Amino acid sequence: METIHDAAFTTDGARVPDRPAEAGGGGRTGRWVLLCYRLPREPSRPRIAVWRALKRLGVAQLADGLVALPADARTREQLEWVAEEALEAGGDAAIWLAHPASGAQERRLAAGMAAARAAEYLAIVEQAAAAVGLPGRERRRAATRSRAELRRVMRRDYFPPAEREAAASAVRGLLVEPAPGEWVAR
Repeated sequence: METIHDAAFTTDGARVPDRPAEAGGGGRTGRWVLLCYRLPREPSRPRIAVWRALKRLGVAQLADGLVALPADARTREQLEWVAEEALEAGGDAAIWLAHPASGAQERRLAAGMAAARAAEYLAIVEQAAAAVGLPGRERRRAATRSRAELRRVMRRDYFPPAEREAAASAVRGLLVEPAPGEWVAR
């Protein structure tokens, strides 16, 4: 299997001391699990499968072939599965556990992930708004699709933005049937 590395580092490769006091204070950043991978160009099917799996997980893309997620048992296992896919496809993969060198770096990483999820939540709000005026059966189908998409996005939402509640509310609104004879805008 792949090697697991445990280190804090800076972008120029310098090792960061384990204790925040050694690094000049500022408090310790959270732990992240990183996947460093490389896949052969051909065939393209494994590359696409890995890309889709990483997208489904909501990873932060740090560089070509380097992605990150906040570290916990679940995210580590998920990236280990993706690493295994890369290895089975004839590529290379390694899992790393690391701390960003500063809180500012970690906040930028989290903000980027939150912004990506916010865009997905806004798309759900738009889909729900478009489905409000549909007749009963179509509306229920749209509600089912929107609820499933909301759940998928929520599974990869590690830093929930304000748009999360708006999407949940829009989906809940679709699930409420209009009263008989109530006028629904189209």
